[in-house]
Amino acid sequence: MQNERPQYVVCVRNEDYTASLELRKIYAVIPDADAQTHGMVRLVDESGEDYLYPRDFFMPIEIPERMSEAFALAS
Repeated sequence: MQNERPQYVVCVRNEDYTASLELRKIYAVIPDADAQTHGMVRLVDESGEDYLYPRDFFMPIEIPERMSEAFALAS
């Protein structure tokens, strides 16, 4: 699991979460199998803490490997 590349999503909806989620912002997904079974996604939001949000608020995106490495270094 450690060799698995991080998954990223882009926020496409933020109703009721305007202070926590920025539209069109890319977020790294924190793996959480239980959240997935409930239609949720876990990520670190604008508060700096990880929370669960509805999966349909996001669209998965493919990040080139070099960009993924740069994101990892920046976090």
